[in-house]
Amino acid sequence: MNTRAIVINAYGGKEELAEAKVELPALEPDQILVKTAATSINPIDWKLREGYLKQMFPWQFPIILGWDIAGEVVEVGAEVSDFNIGDAIYARPETTPFGTYADYAIVDATLAALKPSNQTFAEAAAVPLAGLTAYQALFDHGDLKAGQKVLIHAGAGGVGTYAIQLAKAAGAYVITTASPRNHELLRTLGADEVIDYHTTDFETTLSDIDLVFDTMGGDVQRKSYTVLKPNGRLVTILSVEDEAAGKEKNITAKAIWLRTNGEQLKELAALIENGKVKSVIGATFPLTVQGIYDAHALSETHHAVGKIVIDNQ
Repeated sequence: MNTRAIVINAYGGKEELAEAKVELPALEPDQILVKTAATSINPIDWKLREGYLKQMFPWQFPIILGWDIAGEVVEVGAEVSDFNIGDAIYARPETTPFGTYADYAIVDATLAALKPSNQTFAEAAAVPLAGLTAYQALFDHGDLKAGQKVLIHAGAGGVGTYAIQLAKAAGAYVITTASPRNHELLRTLGADEVIDYHTTDFETTLSDIDLVFDTMGGDVQRKSYTVLKPNGRLVTILSVEDEAAGKEKNITAKAIWLRTNGEQLKELAALIENGKVKSVIGATFPLTVQGIYDAHALSETHHAVGKIVIDNQ
């Protein structure tokens, strides 16, 4: 089917964003077609737009960016039994050139989950990529347990706001770094300590940390080894910049890449419905060329609070 979409026809700046009609592939037996009620912005969107990931994803143009979705199922493949037409779902689809900056998107049924009943489509669309990243960093890779101390850098960001809540729900002692304007918000999300990174060097004030979740790299990552206890863990969504750092203390450092996972989205939905996790939305834009342009501009500042959502209702 044809869908209206915001695409890029070449790599480059935000001026490459354009509206187009795109023919979606035929629906596979294990897929669902979703009418997009909302999507959200993640750094992968504009990094791919700029061409930084073109070797990883050697796609043909036009490319529809966007890899979060919340919306209504309008068609189901022949082998799909978990969803029906009319179901409200949310998902982090596979990374393909047919993304979610579109009125309709194709999603593998195994990667979708029913939308949390107490969230709007916009709130649900904020969750999948960032929520799964936080979940997998803390538990699949970080092995975080109740009673342990976790340091979450950039707590006010999209991934950070979910990581704080997930760590708190798991019974951890949560420390995070943020600008003063976001301290109160992060305390309401469950942070036990909030450090002003403008005025306080966490390297000299923290110690005995079990797990550091790094979303910053550079000096922040380097200093994080100092505050970890022996046999501590560092998980980063960037790259491990110094493989030898932390060896004296037997620290495990791991760089991770998100895995799409519908079962974990079900777990996140349960936490949301139980009031343990909520979405923090810092800004909302429409699904138009100008809307996506402005949303990318805000995301590129690295100073957005929570998630940037694209509403298509």
